[in-house]
Amino acid sequence: MRAVRLHEHGGPEVLRLEEVPTPEAGPEEALVRVRAVALNHIDAWVRRGLPRLRVQFPHILGADIAGEIVALGETVEGWQVGDPVLLHPTTSCGRCAACRAGQDNRCRQFSVLGEHVPGGYAEYVTVRADNLLPKPEHLSFEEAAAMPLVFLTAWNMLVSNARLRFGEDVLIWGAGSGVGSAGIQIARLFAARILTTAGAAWKVERARALGADVAINYREQDVLAEVRRVTERRGVDVVLDHVGAASWETSIKALAPGGRLTVCGATTGPEGTTDIRYIYARQLSIFGTWVGTRAEMGEVLRLIERRRLVPVVHAVLPLEEAAEAHRLMEASGHFGKIVLRVA
Repeated sequence: MRAVRLHEHGGPEVLRLEEVPTPEAGPEEALVRVRAVALNHIDAWVRRGLPRLRVQFPHILGADIAGEIVALGETVEGWQVGDPVLLHPTTSCGRCAACRAGQDNRCRQFSVLGEHVPGGYAEYVTVRADNLLPKPEHLSFEEAAAMPLVFLTAWNMLVSNARLRFGEDVLIWGAGSGVGSAGIQIARLFAARILTTAGAAWKVERARALGADVAINYREQDVLAEVRRVTERRGVDVVLDHVGAASWETSIKALAPGGRLTVCGATTGPEGTTDIRYIYARQLSIFGTWVGTRAEMGEVLRLIERRRLVPVVHAVLPLEEAAEAHRLMEASGHFGKIVLRVA
């Protein structure tokens, strides 16, 4: 089969299209023919190298996968060869106390596909049968691949952690990102007043079309000043932040008394300045999100099937252009998801 693999950490140029052996499904696994795989920032982080992450080279990236079942292990039930599927994007042990309690994203063996285990930048991938999810019929493979990781993460951030309530004010950083565009749609389900940020005029317009009430061009406007103006200096109830160092201080100061900050990433750096007095004096809460649970994925999938949440696909490129897709993602030249068409 063809696969894009890493043999070392580095820039997009380390992504190599190669012929490699096709994997075989174990007794509890399925072999899936990959039709499409979407990019996520974790792909770039793993490619560049992360502290304490030990990648076994050669390595295949890719968490968001849609395709068809081509083989099933002898113990797998409830699925048939030919079934169109999308894949739950994480793995866990399934046995520890966290997994048994439905908190599989707290399992010590929790991992994202393409992080510690082979992902979907390939024509075939093997996964445990419990990673199989039915592909919504109304979605193409490319659209289906654009949904799991970002909608699961945004749901965990806004619904499970921040407990967004109907009619609240929410600030969502990075409308053009996968998590940002998903977060706007989820907040819209709660009739929230949605403030969001983007770095270009065309992205501002796309954000408004997606459902944002206020779209702030952070390159031309002061985000904190705009939040205070729109909310009459009260601040927002919830902030969704995946930007990191560049947005952290503003995120804290943008919160109303009793506000909740939920964070899932640090693309601009991991160290932010915090005036601790803001935290206790304004009774703020900070929540860390690491993807989400299988139960939450079920909640998200129901809304996808009912067309209440829809994929936002910016571009579809062939597998052999994976390096170019990474460059586009890292240059923030997209609104929504970048997807690789595999077969």
